[in-house]
Amino acid sequence: MAYTSAFRRILTGSSTHSPIFRSQFAWIRHSSTLPTLTSPKLFISGISKNTTDESLFNAFAPFGRLFDAKVIMDRASGKPKGFGFITYETVEEAEKAREEMNAKYLDGWVIFVDPARPREPPSPPRQPPQQDLHLNPKPTENLFATNRTLGWSG
Repeated sequence: MAYTSAFRRILTGSSTHSPIFRSQFAWIRHSSTLPTLTSPKLFISGISKNTTDESLFNAFAPFGRLFDAKVIMDRASGKPKGFGFITYETVEEAEKAREEMNAKYLDGWVIFVDPARPREPPSPPRQPPQQDLHLNPKPTENLFATNRTLGWSG
């Protein structure tokens, strides 16, 4: 029990017994910075299955003028996938919302607010593999393929 409370004091930085640990952990805690926002669009993860577009909008409305609040739904089941997007009018409003709502509870679940990344372009369609004429020869006129095996591999 004493070990657990001492460990908790070290991690939280409230240990009066060892200021060395407190300064090290405080530095780690305060040196982790969030990336700066370049877009007013935010990615919200950890959303409850009970969260709707309206409840997401209402949770983020106090921080600025919202253009859009969307919970992403699964096409097959029609249930939320657990993430969504928020779009504010300005980057400053989005930054304020991110600072205030990151790691907070929404509908009983802890949500995480991050900058939204731009959508990646779709990958080009895959080409079928090229056939090697020596390994897979074309059939001859009598519809039989000739065997061009060079050696035994068995």
